[in-house]
Amino acid sequence: MTAPTGRGRGMGGEKPPLSERLGLHRPELRAWAMYEWAITGMWAVIVTTVFPIYYQNVAAADLPNAVATRNFALATTLGIVLVAVAAPLLGAITDRAAIKKPLLAAFLGLGVAGAGLLVLVREGNWVLGLVFFILVNIGANGSVVFYDALLPHIARPHEVDRVSTGAFAIGYIGAGLLLSFCLVLIQRPDWFGVPEGTLPARLSFLAVAVWWAGFSIPLFRRVPEAPVSLAPGEVAERGVVRFALRRIAATARNLGRFRHALLFLIAYLIYGDGIGTIIRMATVYGAELGIEQGHMIGAVVMVQFVGVPFSFLAGMLAGRIGTRPAILLGLAVYTGIAILGYFMTTAAHFWILAFLVGMVQGGTQALSRSLYASLIPAYKSGELFGFYGVMDKFAGMVGPAVIALVIGLTGSSRLGILSIVLFFVVGAVLLALVDVEEGRRIAREAQARARPAAGEG
Repeated sequence: MTAPTGRGRGMGGEKPPLSERLGLHRPELRAWAMYEWAITGMWAVIVTTVFPIYYQNVAAADLPNAVATRNFALATTLGIVLVAVAAPLLGAITDRAAIKKPLLAAFLGLGVAGAGLLVLVREGNWVLGLVFFILVNIGANGSVVFYDALLPHIARPHEVDRVSTGAFAIGYIGAGLLLSFCLVLIQRPDWFGVPEGTLPARLSFLAVAVWWAGFSIPLFRRVPEAPVSLAPGEVAERGVVRFALRRIAATARNLGRFRHALLFLIAYLIYGDGIGTIIRMATVYGAELGIEQGHMIGAVVMVQFVGVPFSFLAGMLAGRIGTRPAILLGLAVYTGIAILGYFMTTAAHFWILAFLVGMVQGGTQALSRSLYASLIPAYKSGELFGFYGVMDKFAGMVGPAVIALVIGLTGSSRLGILSIVLFFVVGAVLLALVDVEEGRRIAREAQARARPAAGEG
């Protein structure tokens, strides 16, 4: 797939339509972006705000705060590891069997079920709550592996940054609306004829399940399944698992060929860990400091709406200064966020930090995804985004585990938050070593040598 002439301009040098500049100019791109709308609402309500607060204040109310935080971090780690170990193999299978969308649907179903079942969690049911939370994590983390793997098949090379950041912006809009609804439901349950107590928060989990499932439908209707292609000399064996294992082994033997993509993955593993940790642990940390629930949920609602323009701006900024410099700028802001988090004491501090997160969260993650997509051949997107998924999932695992370890050693959650600075600094140094242009050239040449698999095996 080659980029058309002109890259950022229409015929005659005029600016392209706004929808194209935002990466939403074709039906399949808009349908793909709608999955961000669906799943980002889930991340915002269940992973970031309402459930962590509900868990800390209700489900685990009988536990010491530090112990409750540690258990939440360990459950997060378990849900991530279970997906990470299977992602490369499942991804490679989808490169041969063209079943990215069916596997996405399977993980989606598991996550939706876990979200809906959280309605059953009441006072003291912290074990049950964490079991369902693990199911949500498995479903969400598994589905995004195949969702991300569709990106290089629907976006042209010069569109990838804008399509990825545009989808993140759409996700923020959806998350903001869903979070706003949940906030109103929790704060004013009488408006809905719901009694006060734990029921409003539990109904918000059920609302997430319906939202997540319903707004995923456009992807399955409009986004085509990715085609299957083979590398030179590669044979499409009848056994898809055997084929997948052979392809993974071949990739492992030839890691040096995609060395720039590999170096990026290592960098992403490290700095993504810091990002994922802030997303997952912010409200648990805030609850431990005694920040009122309404302030935390309100601040996270603000993050969603702040993230909309800043995600679009990140795509435009990448077009001007380059994808990697734009990511590095975001990591510099994240470093400051982690340092400021150490000193946080009031709700006002939480709001300020939330605004800073909203400025860089979507853009940094979206540009990381698009940069990686440009460093790999599209015909191996399932397998290689499976490895990206491993890094993404471990990126959300190590940080919470480090926080749990630091809390265990020092008894201080503040020192645990401060330790996240190291992830951003080391990750940025490694990212600066990636030769982006050389990596993209290698990926283009590999894709050009691939052949359609029709009629094979």
